[in-house]
Amino acid sequence: MNGLRVRPATEADLATLVRLRNDAARGMLARGITGQWRPGELTEDHFRQVMVHGEVWLAEAGGRITGAWELWWEDEAAWGPQPPVAGYVHRLMVDRGTAVPGTGRLLLGAAERRVAAAGRTCVRLDCLADNAQLNAYYRDSGYRIVGHKEGKPQPGGAPKTFTLLEKELRQAV
Repeated sequence: MNGLRVRPATEADLATLVRLRNDAARGMLARGITGQWRPGELTEDHFRQVMVHGEVWLAEAGGRITGAWELWWEDEAAWGPQPPVAGYVHRLMVDRGTAVPGTGRLLLGAAERRVAAAGRTCVRLDCLADNAQLNAYYRDSGYRIVGHKEGKPQPGGAPKTFTLLEKELRQAV
């Protein structure tokens, strides 16, 4: 994985996860993406709760944290009740100060491998419908738009409309 190592996050990583999320939010705002994330929205408790019901992963390269993501095994708020065929990627974050170009796609690939290892056949994610740049990024990464979710509740904020994207995983033969 080009020197990138991924590992499950632990309680000791909570402050790092909050920093990554806040830095990613500030980066979006600096690039003119105003409706997606805001600094200070998520606390250590958010990531602690995800670790209880799902997974949080960190990526490291050269001894430095370069990114993280959440992996959920259900997401009824966006997708409604679903059979257990998918893993749901949330909060894909890349540390633009330490990560090399292409790290986001490497993180997506790691998430996809984790979902496949769990026996699921597709990866699902959602992103703000108004964020054309991020929607294009996920489409370019092999995800296809399968719908929209209006009024999805947000931690610490008003409900928003999201694009629902999905990628079928190739099964090993």
